[in-house]
Amino acid sequence: MVDGYAAYQTATKPGADGPASCSLVFCWAHVRRKFVEAEQVAPACAQVLSLIGQLYAIEAGLPDPHALEGAQQTAALAYRLLVRREQSVPLVAAIREWALAQRALPGSGLRKALEYMLALWSGLTVFLSNPWVPLDNNLVERQLRDLVLGRKNHYGSKSLRGTEVAALFYSLIETARLGGEDPGRYLLRAALAAIDNPGTVTLPSSLD
Repeated sequence: MVDGYAAYQTATKPGADGPASCSLVFCWAHVRRKFVEAEQVAPACAQVLSLIGQLYAIEAGLPDPHALEGAQQTAALAYRLLVRREQSVPLVAAIREWALAQRALPGSGLRKALEYMLALWSGLTVFLSNPWVPLDNNLVERQLRDLVLGRKNHYGSKSLRGTEVAALFYSLIETARLGGEDPGRYLLRAALAAIDNPGTVTLPSSLD
């Protein structure tokens, strides 16, 4: 799941270097952002923003299959698909109908928002048939934010080994957060376990 950056779409074309079975899903949060920006000069955007908001309200009431296992996960996926087909499909159809009915000047914020959304339409609607697919990639972007905000500080790594060590710890810390663990305690427990059991922790060869 990505935004509309053209390079992502190029990577999935025949003959590209990307994964052979890769398919793109696009993010509704990026679409919404375009219309929020356009609303300042195009009040009609309030209607589509309301429809997108209703999509998010539906999603808020659905179970998270990633937090479940076995029969519970299977049931959650089936329920997500059912609710989306019954409630989200009509909303998505209304969004497209609204978009096709709009008239906007070339180069205007509304025109850009409309063209952005309609060009990505096939990837924006995958969630209607695949219950695993979320509405947006906000979770991943939140995980990347710390790296982006600290970019200048990362120059302090000063070497390939330092960068690899930093990347290793970023991964461990984010994994702890996703698992509901306190990162500091998680790292302490991992370090003590590695001391008690030498050789059980495998590091990249350049870090050995």
